[in-house]
Amino acid sequence: MDLILLLWIALIFLPAGLVKGVIGLGLPTIGMGLLALLMSPAEAAAMLALPSLVTNVWQMLAGKRLGAITRRLWPMMLGVCLGTWAGAGLMTGVSAHYAEIGLGVALILYAIVGLTAFRFSVRANLEPILSPIIGAITGVITAATGVFVIPAVPYLQGIGLEKDELVQALGLSFTVSTLALAASLAAGGVFAPKMIVPTLVALGVSLLGMWLGQAVRERLSPTTFRCCFFVGLLLLGAWLAIRF
Repeated sequence: MDLILLLWIALIFLPAGLVKGVIGLGLPTIGMGLLALLMSPAEAAAMLALPSLVTNVWQMLAGKRLGAITRRLWPMMLGVCLGTWAGAGLMTGVSAHYAEIGLGVALILYAIVGLTAFRFSVRANLEPILSPIIGAITGVITAATGVFVIPAVPYLQGIGLEKDELVQALGLSFTVSTLALAASLAAGGVFAPKMIVPTLVALGVSLLGMWLGQAVRERLSPTTFRCCFFVGLLLLGAWLAIRF
């Protein structure tokens, strides 16, 4: 593995982990966006699997409501798995060259949602119907782009979770999405021994960034940081979407 590539990986995952530590999400989103500049989306998603899993499990377990959240969201999680597996091949098959365009569009949509502070409320009686649908759509987008924030994050923000519950629910959703995508990528033969070293570098740097992000979160205005974060994602997404 080229040392310059390892350096680039470290430079990508440090800010990605930093963002994750500050606002509770963003590691795979930023990681996929920047890694796609160096390698195929399928390889980028495979490299992100371990850092994403470890950081999301950490976030998922950092709370006391995991049991109740899991019982409430299991239809959505099932939809995520089914959607991801139904979309197997979108990132590794003949349409793989469209994955970066899809990733760019997903980043743009996510950034617009964040910048407009758009929020919607989901009535409790609709949740059993919408949860598996939202999960399935998220799963298909995950299979195609490696990004699992659309429409899962806006939906989870709209079902009335408290702040700590929302962070833990995001951790659960991201963990399930990561595992489902990893299973799909493994079936497609994307993982390879040559990825072990860069993946471990990405994991170590991500954890360092997440630790730093938690320290920064105590000093930085969340509103200012989120604005800069979403503007950056919007620009990155636009570049990825139009460069072909």
